[in-house]
Amino acid sequence: MPVNPTEALVEELAAQKERFAHLCDLRTEVFPVDYRALPGRLEDIGTGFGPDIAIHFGLSLRATGIQLERKARNVIAEGKPDDTGHIPQSRHIRADAGDVDSSLPLEEISDALQAEGLPVGFSDDAGAYLCNYLFYLSGAHFCTGFAPSMSGFIHMPPSAVLGIEKMASAASTIVDVCCRAWCRQAVLSD
Repeated sequence: MPVNPTEALVEELAAQKERFAHLCDLRTEVFPVDYRALPGRLEDIGTGFGPDIAIHFGLSLRATGIQLERKARNVIAEGKPDDTGHIPQSRHIRADAGDVDSSLPLEEISDALQAEGLPVGFSDDAGAYLCNYLFYLSGAHFCTGFAPSMSGFIHMPPSAVLGIEKMASAASTIVDVCCRAWCRQAVLSD
């Protein structure tokens, strides 16, 4: 299994925290690949910090560029264990719910990444594993206290495709675009 470059990408973002200080209080987190731990971790973040924006990054081995995920599907991969060996019994995240759309400004993000010459595309399939699960829980607000007004998922390609420096630059651009969009929404709602 290739190394997931998004952990390094998140570390790079954390190192740039001061760059975003005028826009937001940037917090970063690397989530466990664990179906049972993830909801509790989101609840802890929600009650302890209560983010307005949640931008999640993950690896897609199929990606040839940055994939902006438009939809989290209410599905769990059948028979695929997480890092603890746990396999959920249900094929659905929530029996009584449908799919969830991203609330990130995906068109603005795409335009900004294209302006930097980075390969970017859209996807309606975030998979059926932990990336989709995290995206779904984050966007559907099913975890107590965790209810960001803007939430979504970005799949990065393997580092051999784009390189960690370009991925980190893309992630910074994505954070900047999202923070500015959120600030515009906040001003309009006042």
